Amino acid sequence: MSTQLLKTEFYKQLELGKNALNLQDFQKAYYHFENAHILGQKHIWRHTISHYWMFVFGIKTKNSIEIIGQIFRIFASIIFTLIWVPKGNTGGTNISPIKPIPIRKELQKYFSK
Repeated sequence: MSTQLLKTEFYKQLELGKNALNLQDFQKAYYHFENAHILGQKHIWRHTISHYWMFVFGIKTKNSIEIIGQIFRIFASIIFTLIWVPKGNTGGTNISPIKPIPIRKELQKYFSK
């Protein structure tokens, strides 16, 4: 699978998340932001922007834990993306930032060789 397809799917998931957030479908928005995180976590800009949108999610849902957690994750994504990222991690504050997770079934095709 090409990196261009992975990049395209990243931006698609991000847009789906933003649209769901605008419609106040918070569960769907978060799911798409998690997918964007999984797809973008090996690229510094995409990794950081996925955390930014989770931060926005935290603001829109008035979730102080998500807001604070994403502030730390934004800085960590800038510093650590090029060094190490836990494969498959969904990026939210509901999961340890250093825990690798199996890649979701629907996203596996973007990581297969």
